[in-house]
Amino acid sequence: MKFAKTALTTLCGCLLAGAVLAVEPLAAPAAAAGPAPVPVAPGKPYNAETTFEKLRAAYPGIKIARKDTGTAVRVVKDLDYVRYGARALQLDLYVPTDAADSPHPAIVLVHGGGWRNGDRQEFAPMAARMAERGYVAAVISYRLSPEAPYPAAIHDVKAAVRFLRVVAVQFGIDPARIAVAGGSAGGQIASLTGVTNGLDRFDPQAAGSKVSSAVQAIVNIDGLSDFTSEAARANEDKTGDKLSSAGAWFGGGYAEKQALWREASPTFYVGKTTPPILFIGSGQARFAVGREAMVEKLTAAGVNSRVLLLPDTPHSFWLFDPWLDPTVNATVDFLDQRFGLRQPRR
Repeated sequence: MKFAKTALTTLCGCLLAGAVLAVEPLAAPAAAAGPAPVPVAPGKPYNAETTFEKLRAAYPGIKIARKDTGTAVRVVKDLDYVRYGARALQLDLYVPTDAADSPHPAIVLVHGGGWRNGDRQEFAPMAARMAERGYVAAVISYRLSPEAPYPAAIHDVKAAVRFLRVVAVQFGIDPARIAVAGGSAGGQIASLTGVTNGLDRFDPQAAGSKVSSAVQAIVNIDGLSDFTSEAARANEDKTGDKLSSAGAWFGGGYAEKQALWREASPTFYVGKTTPPILFIGSGQARFAVGREAMVEKLTAAGVNSRVLLLPDTPHSFWLFDPWLDPTVNATVDFLDQRFGLRQPRR
């Protein structure tokens, strides 16, 4: 799919340094479709450092993946990409320095943290390596469940995709080649964002914008595909003061919010127009829930999908070496093939 010349002209006319999508009034339209925020007991921050402390005894060879970039990558930090009244959400862009020579494909990276925790810096190492391989990579902040429950995070990711198209010329982005990826809760969010292309109930800004939020590919890294399955509910369907991270996002357990649990499950949106999906999985079975059934649906619909399993790895493996490089390699190979850039590596 190529964008029409008129669409690109519209994009060019929107380009202003620090461009930001405005949504008024303050967050109310986005939050109205979901439940009110549910108080969740605070826990340790979810990041590479805290996760490393939990894992290093069982995986003595791991190292926190580097965030530094070489001269081939330019980092543009703290760009406001959407504003809800006085509340601005930001992203960091990792841009190949040769992006001005020709448009590059882009990828939006969505951090994990159980929908209630985490930080965009989780994906800074992957963004740096994706940029080294020729992709403009955006690591984004989004509204977590204590601030705004489901489906606010989906609204935010779609807003980030739309923002990349608004600033496409400014940062050398090909607006016809944008992917979304995420890890853990971010993998589920990324997957749901991609499979709901064109569904306005997940994209309240669509009514006021001529710029598309659709993505052309999805990478789900150890994220759930079906909240309604028995296996998922065994881990996530808690009630009362033991409400799970997913339950807090939905505002209640499965019995109370069954429609939302189903609505947030990417597997139920598979069809002939679903973008190709790459699944990258750890050695932890609980995070593979729904993946096999979703792959079967994708195959039946004629949609390309691929599964890479990294055995003997912990959840959150993408935060660490030696596992980040194979994650990046698989992502680049998949997207290069999808976008017609290079043949997949052998």
